[in-house]
Amino acid sequence: MAIRLSKIKDLESKKKLAISEIDEEIKKEELKEEEVVLEAERVYREGIISIKDLIAPTIFRVDPAYVQINQTYARTLFVTTYPRFISIGWFIPILNFNAPLDISMFFYPIDSTVILKQLRNKTGALQAQISALRDKGAARDPILEQALEDVERLRDEITQDVERFFQYALYVTVYAKNEKELDELTEKIEGIFGTRLIYTRRALYQSEQGFNSTLPLGNDEIGVSFNLNSSPCAASFPFMSSELTSESGILYGINRHNNSLILFDRFSLQNANMVVFATSGAGKSYTVKLEVLRSLMMGINIIIIDPEMEYKHLCDAVGGTYINVSLSSENKINPFDLPRPLNKETAITDIIRSAIITLKGLMRLMLGEITSQEDSIIDRALLETYNRKDITNESDLSQVEPPIMKDFQEILEGIVGAEDILLRLRKYTEGTFSGLLNNLTNIDTKNQLIVFSVRDLEDELRPIGIYIIINYIWNTVRSELKKRILIVDEAWWLMQHEDSAKFIYALVKRCRKYYLGVTTISQDVNDFLNSQYGQAIVTNSALQLLLKQSPAAIEIIAKTFMLTQGEKYLLLDCEIGEGIFFAGAKHVAIKVLASYLEDQLITSDPSQLLEIEEAKREFDESL
Repeated sequence: MAIRLSKIKDLESKKKLAISEIDEEIKKEELKEEEVVLEAERVYREGIISIKDLIAPTIFRVDPAYVQINQTYARTLFVTTYPRFISIGWFIPILNFNAPLDISMFFYPIDSTVILKQLRNKTGALQAQISALRDKGAARDPILEQALEDVERLRDEITQDVERFFQYALYVTVYAKNEKELDELTEKIEGIFGTRLIYTRRALYQSEQGFNSTLPLGNDEIGVSFNLNSSPCAASFPFMSSELTSESGILYGINRHNNSLILFDRFSLQNANMVVFATSGAGKSYTVKLEVLRSLMMGINIIIIDPEMEYKHLCDAVGGTYINVSLSSENKINPFDLPRPLNKETAITDIIRSAIITLKGLMRLMLGEITSQEDSIIDRALLETYNRKDITNESDLSQVEPPIMKDFQEILEGIVGAEDILLRLRKYTEGTFSGLLNNLTNIDTKNQLIVFSVRDLEDELRPIGIYIIINYIWNTVRSELKKRILIVDEAWWLMQHEDSAKFIYALVKRCRKYYLGVTTISQDVNDFLNSQYGQAIVTNSALQLLLKQSPAAIEIIAKTFMLTQGEKYLLLDCEIGEGIFFAGAKHVAIKVLASYLEDQLITSDPSQLLEIEEAKREFDESL
């Protein structure tokens, strides 16, 4: 009985042990399943945020003649044959081709010992052929003789370690929106290569390998190369430093890439207009003043609109005329002035009509919103104002006295419906602003350098004052043909008003006929370029200078001037006086440098100006 009980107990303990082992196995299985689920979830999450998933195209189709990546078509060309000579820079037309391109170059160096052995064998074979022809009494073969000469020269250069030998592979992948455009671009690129006696082939049935060969992975999956020595390989490099050095013109600065001088004559381009964009303190006024100083030495007349009295020190130093335009100033400009005809063929009717159109733009700045009825009244009143002074189609404009704003007011007083116009106009003829517009012109513009200062004008009057000054300058320019530069500093003031922006745009577009170049300077890039007229001014300016830019403005600058990523970083990180200089189709990285004497004349640094004034005072006291 005792033995049976012990057996029962043993069986029960074994049963419990088996059950606990089963439970442990179940728990292990559950843990394994949980680990599998966690691992699967981890892999899933990694897959969602994988870089490969983000950049992988939705469509990648391989055709024998091209590959399709989403909606873009790509085809690869490889070079098979080069001419006997290739010049430095032969590859630049391909780099400047107006289409998206990917270019890969592969250089495989070859041991000089192997090449010298092959060249020695080639020399023996050529000499044997020439000797055989000579023994037969046949005519000499210039091609064989030239080949022998080339091989001998290459042997000497490799032996002297002047040249190295490479197998050189060049691949170009072109991209297009559709198959037809791809064929057209491919033919153009083949034509550019062909004009240089360089022959290419399309990567047929190797389109995927060609595409992979031009990816930034360094994989040559086509493997078609050509034997070249160091010199032609170096001539194929796509790194060409642009230069802007001409025989005439002024020094704008130093090319930061190769330290060459940037000498240029702005009047040699299709127009002499220039735009300058930079943040405050980046050196834009300094650069323009340096151009002014050097242009004066070339005999060019300079006219400047100075909003912050920055050019007075320079003007006094070179003996220029400095005209302060303000309510209390003795210098007055009459907005009703007319230009003298440049030649007898100029119709007086066109001059009067142009003056009325300009004055209507001024009235919009002065009076604010104008209805169509008021516009008609102003148009009629302006015409009658000129007629009242006997200024008609038969008048000699050099002998007549132009009307003033008071005469215009008197004409309006006799017109029914002009009461509201008169109410707003009296502020400029009898009220607070009467000292600016209601006088005959009494300034002299015979000097080579003339600076109009508008610093003392109230903010409300500044656009009006600049408008009147530019109109006066335009009349002067049309009266006498002479090489001139007009500089409009802080041009964004004018871009804020449609009429003044339109006037500046018309001036920039027409000034070429009168030998005038307009320089517009602005630090508020967004206001300037977001205006339709601002964009048009940039388009009609053959010279463009971009100095240091703010991060807020760099995107619109990059879009307007089609800058590369590297050029964007250059403009964000450059120092004072550094930037990018555009002249026609060329552009270079520029650093503006001035001599010590030039720096003393053009500096805008207040500390330097105080030092100069202190030195002057001490010099005067010593005398």
